Amino acid sequence: MESALGLVSTSSYPAIVGTADAMLKSAGVLLVGYEKVGGGYCTAVVRGKTSDVRLAVEAGVQTAKEFGQLVTSSIIPRPLANLEAVLPINSRIPRYARKQAFSHFSNQAIGLLETRGFPALVGASNTMLRAAEVHLIGYEKIGAGLCTVIIQGHVADVIYAIDAGMKEAERIGELHAVMVIPRPLDELEQSLPISPALLEVPEPLLLPSLVRQEVGELLELPAKTPER
Repeated sequence: MESALGLVSTSSYPAIVGTADAMLKSAGVLLVGYEKVGGGYCTAVVRGKTSDVRLAVEAGVQTAKEFGQLVTSSIIPRPLANLEAVLPINSRIPRYARKQAFSHFSNQAIGLLETRGFPALVGASNTMLRAAEVHLIGYEKIGAGLCTVIIQGHVADVIYAIDAGMKEAERIGELHAVMVIPRPLDELEQSLPISPALLEVPEPLLLPSLVRQEVGELLELPAKTPER
């Protein structure tokens, strides 16, 4: 079967996730994954029939341009075996442990907020959690001081939380990029850096038993008789 590779590169993590979402929803392609090469550069790699890959790359480029984060794009028809053997561009999809343990985002949205510097990210994350019914589900670093936090919740809550987080990030430091994806596909979900803390089954916390010591009754001693 004729196959091709499609690659779109952006300069932020939220932009590359949004780009991958647009590529998956525009044509019958498979998301191989992301390649992060430092300096904030990320590339989404998809595979499929050449015609589908062309449509997907066009959609991905358009999305990246809308957010001002497009770096470059490329389509490679019929990649050679030697290329696939060395570079991370083959059709193997990582099998994440969370695939079975973590619930899907059905009918929910994800939001990504990226800052340059960790303090702004922590402050923005705290504000988002306080602003709406959302949950932190992941965190990613791509170099050049860029770090992204990922939240999940209903669309309206995610939008409200991202808006509040943007203001706090700008107050503390530098806001770099944001993205809201209303209904991410399962394949996109599997590509996200979900926190291991969300995958583990919580065990009951064992606390030492509180031992209460009975206090005996106080005995009154007879008054001392003065010596004669």
